[in-house]
Amino acid sequence: MPMSRLQAFAPVARADAHTLILGSMPGTASLEAGEYYAHPRNQFWPIVGGLLGFDPQAPYAERVETLAARGYALWDVLGACRRRGSLDAAIEPDSMEINDFPAFFRSHPDVCRVFFNGGFAATLFRRRVLPVLGERAATLELTRLPSTSPAHAGLSAEAKRAAWTALLR
Repeated sequence: MPMSRLQAFAPVARADAHTLILGSMPGTASLEAGEYYAHPRNQFWPIVGGLLGFDPQAPYAERVETLAARGYALWDVLGACRRRGSLDAAIEPDSMEINDFPAFFRSHPDVCRVFFNGGFAATLFRRRVLPVLGERAATLELTRLPSTSPAHAGLSAEAKRAAWTALLR
């Protein structure tokens, strides 16, 4: 049975964003909910809400508005792909469609920091996005952070939170 094509979300970003947080592709729970990081055990909202001082249990619309109002944009490297389940390792390599980052950076000229939620997002961005950004690539500070996914159980929630404090620098 062929896998269906998964479509990612539009970015959460205001024109004055200064920082971009990138995942690879929303997981099944997120796609079903229509929300970034919707899996109940994903640590993204508890970590980021705690660091930026907003309620990680607030309604989704309130969380993304607060994040954007503080200058943080949220997106994924992939705009579409085929994948069985939620794991990055299950993405069919020949199905990966990269989001339009040249257009994103043109419309968000103040973004100078990019944080990656996990290694796969960082690797994809470095291999598939940086080469098409031209001179803009040199203006970006790139930081890989540990994945907030429950599948990344090698680090405790406390260790993940400690690493994610880099957002505040």
